[in-house]
Amino acid sequence: MRTVRNLFALKSSRISRVLLSKPSKRWTIRQLAFEAEVAIAYTHAIVTTLKEQQYVATENYKISLIDPIRLLRRWAASRNYMTENTILEYISFEKEIDVFYKKIGNIKLDYALTGLVGAWLVSPYVRPVSFDMYILDRRVRKEIEQQLNLQPIEKGGNVRLVIPDDEGVSYDMQKINGINVVSDVQLFVDLFNYPARGEDASQSLLEKITKKWGKALTGDKNV
Repeated sequence: MRTVRNLFALKSSRISRVLLSKPSKRWTIRQLAFEAEVAIAYTHAIVTTLKEQQYVATENYKISLIDPIRLLRRWAASRNYMTENTILEYISFEKEIDVFYKKIGNIKLDYALTGLVGAWLVSPYVRPVSFDMYILDRRVRKEIEQQLNLQPIEKGGNVRLVIPDDEGVSYDMQKINGINVVSDVQLFVDLFNYPARGEDASQSLLEKITKKWGKALTGDKNV
């Protein structure tokens, strides 16, 4: 039976992202492939590998997660946000984070915050001193630069516009106070190997995720 060598390569990680975004849901191969936008045959190979490594179980052709926290940690450990995306650095002369959030809230373009600036909205723990924003449509980059009054710099900027290595980062994106933020799952993956106290912020976020998943997996309707 076909398996995959790397569960966390770009396309194959989409399956983990979908499973982790809805940890209590039971999926068929076809449903999972459609949701993740991955070919059915490749999805089958990924699920076979996940099952061999005891991340999922199958019953009556339905796939369910066994240990979502272990899968999330393994995926996060395999990724490096700073080296696996295209990062463009800028200087912003706006130092007040609340003012910066207000400016971002006025942007009606395809973006999503991540890193410490995203975590501050989701699970405040480490106050950010730099700002990371995925550009989900390359065509809007110049407009975002103009709206935020960003000055390009070769290195050492306090704002990063990030062209993701896979557009799947926008899956299950959330809106907080009118601001687009990547999903909690994507945020944890990005923070895990992120510099400047990213690991601390990721552990704070993991506590929130664990609590939320615990309720979901036990059928708590208040989740």
